[in-house]
Amino acid sequence: MKRTVIAIGLDAADPSVIEKWMSQGYLKNIRQLRDQGAYGRLKTFDHYRAETPWTTFLTGCSPKKTGYWSPIKYYQETYTADTVQAYDYSHYKPFYAVDSSKRVAIVDMPHARLCEDLNGVQMMAWGAHSPQGPSESSPAPLFQEMVEQYGEHPVLRKDGADTLNIPALKTLLKHLKTGVERRAQICQDLIQREAWDFFLTVFGETHSVGHYFWHFSQPDHPWHEEFQACFDTDPMLEIFEAIDRGIGDILAKAPSDAQVVVFAAHGMGANTMDLPSLVYLPEFMYRFNFPEKRGIAPGTEGTKVGKYIADEEAQKNGWAKTVWNLHRDPNLVRRFLRSVLPQRAVNRFADYFDSPEGSDLRSPFWLKKHGVPQPFQPAIWYSSMWPQMKAFALPSFSEGYIRINLKGREAQGIVDPSEYHAVCDEIITALQGMKDARTGQPMVERVERTRQNPLDNDPNLPDADIVVIWQEKTVADAVDIEGLGRIGPVPFLRTGSHRADGFIVAKCDGVEAGSSLEQGHSLDLAPTLMHLMDAPLPDYFDGKPLIKTPVPVA
Repeated sequence: MKRTVIAIGLDAADPSVIEKWMSQGYLKNIRQLRDQGAYGRLKTFDHYRAETPWTTFLTGCSPKKTGYWSPIKYYQETYTADTVQAYDYSHYKPFYAVDSSKRVAIVDMPHARLCEDLNGVQMMAWGAHSPQGPSESSPAPLFQEMVEQYGEHPVLRKDGADTLNIPALKTLLKHLKTGVERRAQICQDLIQREAWDFFLTVFGETHSVGHYFWHFSQPDHPWHEEFQACFDTDPMLEIFEAIDRGIGDILAKAPSDAQVVVFAAHGMGANTMDLPSLVYLPEFMYRFNFPEKRGIAPGTEGTKVGKYIADEEAQKNGWAKTVWNLHRDPNLVRRFLRSVLPQRAVNRFADYFDSPEGSDLRSPFWLKKHGVPQPFQPAIWYSSMWPQMKAFALPSFSEGYIRINLKGREAQGIVDPSEYHAVCDEIITALQGMKDARTGQPMVERVERTRQNPLDNDPNLPDADIVVIWQEKTVADAVDIEGLGRIGPVPFLRTGSHRADGFIVAKCDGVEAGSSLEQGHSLDLAPTLMHLMDAPLPDYFDGKPLIKTPVPVA
């Protein structure tokens, strides 16, 4: 008789958090699986780490093979960027559809579309964090059936809140708990409908709570001491505990001899990425190209940094408005009025204060009003200047991405291909002078160059020519750049950001109780699960099974 393989993902659940809470007596169901099976850590790619792990998991292929690096695509003909959503399986289908003899059930994968030739059922974008696709199912009536029976996820595509807005965060926490409970109910229903070969779901609530509640939970964030008392209990732990109970409820309805894998393809830590990629890098590139100009949050290099921006005004205005109000408007009248008028007056006359007239930068609110894609990505605020810049920062929620404005590639390129490597070197050297203004910590850990030949038009290459991997020692709200001044202080957007660390817990054939697995890679998850299903592995996989002993099947 066949044995069901059950895989339960915890989106962006960091192994350091999982391990700590298990050792403290929490997460009892995950701990029991660990004690009865094997545990190991995983690594994923340390650039594009926020955008690629789920596509890597789905296809078993690196982004160099799929060409999928991010759901945000830059268009060199128009100097614009827009969302392209999930990988389209154009060359590689999801691993669970490779062996058509296997009956599978897939519930709410992030960064995933329906697979047309799947042997089983699929339900996508019910409540996943960053689903990157429409809400739909196969068979088509299944989605509505589940919604009518168990309800919608309360925060689908709106699973965030301003980190300074405590009432909004408390509402978000309540909705995340509801989502966890409803997901567990849906899975319990579906898992009993058939003797599946493979069953997969992913709890996206771990991702959301990590981004927006990290500072309430974890002491490595500079806001922790000030804000932890805002909640009676640890809100992150509440969500992880709720998911742990959900895992227990799902497994209670599963076959008793099922093989179980709980995993995370990437992790989370104190947010050392958002401000460097979202704010500092676009402003750095602006000043690099125009050394006499200042755009956002200008300050004097080397002076004492003031308080973190967390006052009532910032709480009321929200992150984007607060950051935009830090821009240096070259219109002296507007700059003076902005400095003396109350914020409510500035808001009332937003068309005047957000007008791009006489300014290099475009307000996010003006951009939104005029239908420009990605208006709340600060990199886009500078996009009208991209054709005049030797290089510029692309939109990112992950590492820093720099594009060279190359002749023969960009529509209005100004850097000759013969100068490409010299310009890259010049930018990288200048970046080495960026430091945390509070601690002096260099901000750049290292950089990756993506092209040896500047005119290489391989469609599988990322849009960025330079990828900046930021340091993870300090959370910087202000930076000093040698020769280019200070940027900041700037308020924090999200207090948790991604790490390249994941984990796997496996209770299955081929592992001893309480054993450890060698460190693997997120690329190894698909081969491991196919191995447990006793399915043949495609030769194009980039990973290998982490459980290497033969799996007996009846």
